[in-house]
This record gives sequence, C-alpha cells and structure tokens, in this order.
Amino acid sequence: MTSAMRYLPVLGRVLMCVIFVLGGFGKLTHPSGTIGYIAKGGLPLPMVAYVISVIIELGGGLALLVGFKTRWVAAVLAVFCVVTALAFHNNFADQGQMVNFLKNLTMAGGFLFVVAHGAGPLSLDNRRG
Repeated sequence: MTSAMRYLPVLGRVLMCVIFVLGGFGKLTHPSGTIGYIAKGGLPLPMVAYVISVIIELGGGLALLVGFKTRWVAAVLAVFCVVTALAFHNNFADQGQMVNFLKNLTMAGGFLFVVAHGAGPLSLDNRRG
C-alpha cells in the first residue's frame, strides 16, 4: 500500500463523521429545539429519541473519527441515516427534503462500505499491540 493510500481511510472517516459530531453536539447544547423537532416529526417518546440520537450522533461520530469498533459503529450510523431519512425527509414534493433524503441514503451507502472494508490502518481498530 502506498503511503498516500494509507491516509485515505482516515480522511474518509473524518469527512464522514463531521456532520454527526457537529449535529450531536448541537443537539446536546440545545435539547428543547431537538425534542420539539422530533415531536413534530411524529416519532414516539421524543425525549428517548433525543437521547438515542445524541448517543448515536456524538458517540458514533467520535468512535468513527478514531476508528473504534468501526464496522459496528458504521452499521448503526447506516441504519440511523435510513431511519432519519424516512422519518424526517419524506416530503418528496419539497426538493430540499428530497435532497436531504438522498443525502441520508448516500451516507448510509458510505457507511455500508466502511462495514465491508473496515477502518483502515490508521485507527484504534488496527493499532499495533
């Protein structure tokens, strides 16, 4: 493997996690707005959904960043992307919602690629003991 190729998986993980780390941190610092948005979306138990979303976005984003339990985390994030696409971006008459729906599906596809291929050499999953 060339040295440049060695860095591509970690760069990919960084780019993939940014939206989740920022989103999770935003949810953590502004819970009422997020809980209201979840309730407006019609999901049951908005407070529980809020806590789960913060854990998945912030915890999963940070785990992905450092490459910890990467395949498992990527699978959870893939499911999260599909669920949020279906729950919050399902008004296909609205072009913005359609773009967000497709963005979520695209991210889920990227996460499935990580499930299949792992974190890469520069990760906690592949650290040398």
